[in-house]
Amino acid sequence: MADIFLGLGGNGERQEMRLSRANRHGLVAGATGTGKTVTLQTIAEQFSAAGVPVFLADVKSDLSGIAMPGSPTFKNAAILEARAAEIGLTDYAYSDNPVVFWDLYGEQGHPIRTTISEMGPLLLARLLDLNETQEGVLNIVFRYADEQGLLLLDLEDLQAMLIHTAENAATLTTRYGTVSKASVGTIQRQLLSLESQGGAQFFGEPALEINDFIRCDEQGRGMINVLAADKLMRSPKLYATFLLWLLAELFETLPEVGDPEKPRLVFFFDEAHLLFDDAPKALQEKVEQVVRLVRSKGVGVYFVTQNPIDVPEQIAGQLGNRVQHALRAFTPRDKKAIKAAAETFRINPELDVEQAITELKTGEALVSTLEEDGAPSIVQRTLIAPPRSRLGPITPKERAVIQSVSPFAGKYDERVDRESAEEVLAAKAADAAATAQEVAEKGEEAVARQERKSPGLWDGIGGKVARAAAGAAAASAGSILASSIQGKTSRASPRATAASAAAGTIGNTLEKAIGIPGLGRFARNLIGGLMR
Repeated sequence: MADIFLGLGGNGERQEMRLSRANRHGLVAGATGTGKTVTLQTIAEQFSAAGVPVFLADVKSDLSGIAMPGSPTFKNAAILEARAAEIGLTDYAYSDNPVVFWDLYGEQGHPIRTTISEMGPLLLARLLDLNETQEGVLNIVFRYADEQGLLLLDLEDLQAMLIHTAENAATLTTRYGTVSKASVGTIQRQLLSLESQGGAQFFGEPALEINDFIRCDEQGRGMINVLAADKLMRSPKLYATFLLWLLAELFETLPEVGDPEKPRLVFFFDEAHLLFDDAPKALQEKVEQVVRLVRSKGVGVYFVTQNPIDVPEQIAGQLGNRVQHALRAFTPRDKKAIKAAAETFRINPELDVEQAITELKTGEALVSTLEEDGAPSIVQRTLIAPPRSRLGPITPKERAVIQSVSPFAGKYDERVDRESAEEVLAAKAADAAATAQEVAEKGEEAVARQERKSPGLWDGIGGKVARAAAGAAAASAGSILASSIQGKTSRASPRATAASAAAGTIGNTLEKAIGIPGLGRFARNLIGGLMR
């Protein structure tokens, strides 16, 4: 099995990344214009050729060309071909790659959605920039919704749940702790801000099935999943939170595989500093935990950033494969970064690493990868191999053609809005308002004596309640799997969680219809056990 050829070292030896060590993560760093994006493209297309699926973010709209073969007529062709000859690539030829385009906004690729429940209160609090007190209230909202069997799918569900929480703050405070209406108001304002940035399109169904990222084409090449992130970068916190959620979902969903012959998926996190900017310590610790443990799931995480000190030391220490492009010593921070980068490499007595970092030309890098025994190789100044696919963006017409033959055409494109917390709470509020109006007009005793206008109990179960139960049962595994990194409240199996949601709805209906306090909880437990 061919390894990843990075380029030709100054010692005349091929610099390669072993596929069996590629899940030990990596770093691609360097100043703007030094060749990071081209290096990323070179590595990604070789992973694909080796049958390893890839996920990467196209933050500058120039990585989409990886879907098309290069051409001798493009302006950089002469440079690429000269580099190939210089490093001894006798089989160099232009070729395309199997690509699927994704876009949170659904404009340049298949939309990616997740549910509010999948995101979880921890990541959502990070996204909304909540303080500790506000995050505590958000946790109460999630816990209460979970216990009531209310599905939180989109922002409308969360807004409805927040309103319900504020209206019942006194009762919930007694049970869960202080629920401040001021904190609820702050969360609501932050949700409106997120919605104005287009964040509402990210929440809803159909939710992404994470295994759709882990596919190969009919030739055995790993699919390259390209996220159109040029627009997303205008909301950097949404970008960072989304990628962290995706990484957490991979960690939660994939089984343990140890150290495979090659990774199951390679994940490139471009503009990695956005993940750590202003991140609370608790979140950084969770990121460190996931990065450390996701290796055993067969996932390699590669951080791409301008400055290597953007990545915290605890995480940088886990990045075994390193490609360091040039850094510029213009400021004291730059000098600190150069010194820090030089000290991370295994010493090469024939190379002044600190000086070399400032002298590297475009397309050159200092390379160190993990050896077969897990030790880092001696750092070498390396001429990076050229990509075989197109440098630069594809045209809208080419993108449309690629989308038309995508294996996911029609799967995620249309939004689905099934019954969830918003609809259930709205129905309850409408029923309560109608009953209050009747009591005011006819009196409490008259209303109590009249026949029910609503369907019978079991009719309700056959109708609205059954739809809610079926909806819960139909939820995808990705929609209901819990994750400690996301702060989810339940770690049940998909079937058990669906049963719990359905049983919660039926149990609440029983208690309301029969009027015996505590019956709902008993019924939920009984029905939940039967349905599991």
